[in-house]
Amino acid sequence: MITVIAGGTGSIKIIRGLASCTTKLSIISNIGDNFWFNGLYICPDIDTCIYGLAGILDKERGWGIKNDTFRYLDCMKLLGLDHWFKIGDMDFVTHFIRTKMLSKGFSLSRITKWIARNQYHINNNIIPVSDTHVETRIVTNKGDMNIQEFWVKNKAKPRVLDVYYKNIKKAKCNNDALRIIRSSDIIIIAPANPISSISPILSMPQIKAELIKQRDKIVAISPIIGNKAISGPAVKYLQAKGIESSVLGIAKFYSQLASKIVIDKSDSNFSKDIKKLDVSSFETNIMMNNAKEETRLASFILKVMNYQ
Repeated sequence: MITVIAGGTGSIKIIRGLASCTTKLSIISNIGDNFWFNGLYICPDIDTCIYGLAGILDKERGWGIKNDTFRYLDCMKLLGLDHWFKIGDMDFVTHFIRTKMLSKGFSLSRITKWIARNQYHINNNIIPVSDTHVETRIVTNKGDMNIQEFWVKNKAKPRVLDVYYKNIKKAKCNNDALRIIRSSDIIIIAPANPISSISPILSMPQIKAELIKQRDKIVAISPIIGNKAISGPAVKYLQAKGIESSVLGIAKFYSQLASKIVIDKSDSNFSKDIKKLDVSSFETNIMMNNAKEETRLASFILKVMNYQ
């Protein structure tokens, strides 16, 4: 069994690559991006996994359903309601079903499993790390805001002062996530934003403790090349948390959990310093611009972990 610790648009590419190599794949998903919008419960990271594995993700945007229309959003605009978060008409159905099931008392885990398998015929496990609502908040020079407000509504322009996870101390981890971690042959930390996509998962004490126990079978993929993020505002978040924006900074951040890290070959000069952290580094081209490159990187990781 292969498990991916995942969140954000930086994860789905390696998830698709791994899915092309094995059927024994589970995803533990970030929930910190979840939020309420116009009465709907939106789970961006979970939905990106579902749509990506179902082959219907809009790859150009990195979110939503390809060839979707936006008549629902146009109507919201006409009514003077919030319309800054781009929900397509087909995408709307997923949020509507989820919200309706939540109102009937179903857990997020059960809803996710039902939508993935019954609506999109996905056999892989997609497991929210918790059924508790946790919200990633960005403290900026323009105020404290939900991550979607920062990233989408404000286009990541405000200066980031801090990042925290509202309600994380009250969140109960998903027992299925713990079970999957314990039974996995290898665990991959996706090349996602460490602060907003991975840390909400690691901030759950039981999850982090279990991952520490499994350190020898964990490999992280760097989301940084040089001193720049492959995508998204990761650098802003890392700087706000006092973490160096480099593969060395990423290796330090994950060193307690991961015994290995895959970095871009252009960052080979960091290998010696990474080794001092008791982390082994493996160099390759980590960019994934198409399906062939997704499969290539997935195969490289499986080889590093002696899985093939």
